[in-house]
Amino acid sequence: MAAEERTPPYQPSLARRIATTAEIGIVAALSRTFLYALNGIEAPGLEKFLDVLDSRYDESKRERGLITVTTGVLGICGGRTGRLQTAFFSYGNTLPTHRLAHSPHGGLFQPTITECIRLLSNPHGKPGTPPSIGAASQPPSDPFSSGTLTYSTTGSDAIFSPSAYPANRFSWIHIFPEGMTHQHPDHLMRYFKWGVARLILESEPCPDVIPIWIDGPQEVMSYERTWPRFIPRANKDIEIRFGDLVDREKTWSGFRQRWAELKDRARRKRELSRTTDRSTGQVEDSLGVVNDDELRYGEEARQLRTEVTLAVRNEVLKVRRAAGWGDEDPKRGLAETYRLESGGVLEGEKVKGRGRGVKHGDGSGTEPV
Repeated sequence: MAAEERTPPYQPSLARRIATTAEIGIVAALSRTFLYALNGIEAPGLEKFLDVLDSRYDESKRERGLITVTTGVLGICGGRTGRLQTAFFSYGNTLPTHRLAHSPHGGLFQPTITECIRLLSNPHGKPGTPPSIGAASQPPSDPFSSGTLTYSTTGSDAIFSPSAYPANRFSWIHIFPEGMTHQHPDHLMRYFKWGVARLILESEPCPDVIPIWIDGPQEVMSYERTWPRFIPRANKDIEIRFGDLVDREKTWSGFRQRWAELKDRARRKRELSRTTDRSTGQVEDSLGVVNDDELRYGEEARQLRTEVTLAVRNEVLKVRRAAGWGDEDPKRGLAETYRLESGGVLEGEKVKGRGRGVKHGDGSGTEPV
């Protein structure tokens, strides 16, 4: 009976589902009204994108997760949140992340990345499997299979865990891989963070990826706007361009094979040196959890994540190019480029009217999300 009590329900409670549907519906209606009634908007490729979403409507027929990668010159609400804001984002299916520059709980291996990998995968068994059987098949070392319906990002908070419910298997994850808002006068992108590489390499099976390019919100919520800053500006031209599904076999299979080989090599090394759970206290890696130091910080693992992240960025560049923007300098996609150019960053100069943003020497502005 105790085991049955720890079995998660198939889907979130009716009350939560109603609240989530109502919140997303209201936000979508307000956003659509603002975009279409007060601005000019184009959405090339939207019909193809909607066809993909329609094909995924029945969760029992999904075979893999979906990642949409968005970038562009955006303006997004961010910063510290109180209880009301936390609840708002939670019911809006937004997962909390910590930025390592501002929190010791941030970084590539924070629990929310694990949550995303599990949402893109199926940790509950085959679709249609009763929850009790699916729950029993979860790895015993998996911190998300503890029988609770929350996870912690700091060790003290309790965050709603959508991956705990079998109905959320093979979910859709939307990610802004630049890690902060970035508005550049020439529509150039920052480098992408490695989190998106983990989602592609570690989700099972390989998820689908659709790149998206957005242009226009930098005018709606420009860093240079004056009072009243909280009011978005209307009468702007906005373009949301949807790319095609990325060819999984051609683009990701080689990377994933290399990751599988790295994992196998690390496992054999642990077995050879007898580094077991009992002798070292180290738990075996499970879905979305990487404990092996070589897989975390080894040069090959780091290089692999860099290459995958660059490949993702290149897919977004294709959509950017289709929107009429020319090629970027390939160095723009490397974090090292921004470190070398740090002398051109006016660290002490804030974006006009912005307390947290930073104005850069090339005319762009960034702000933490």
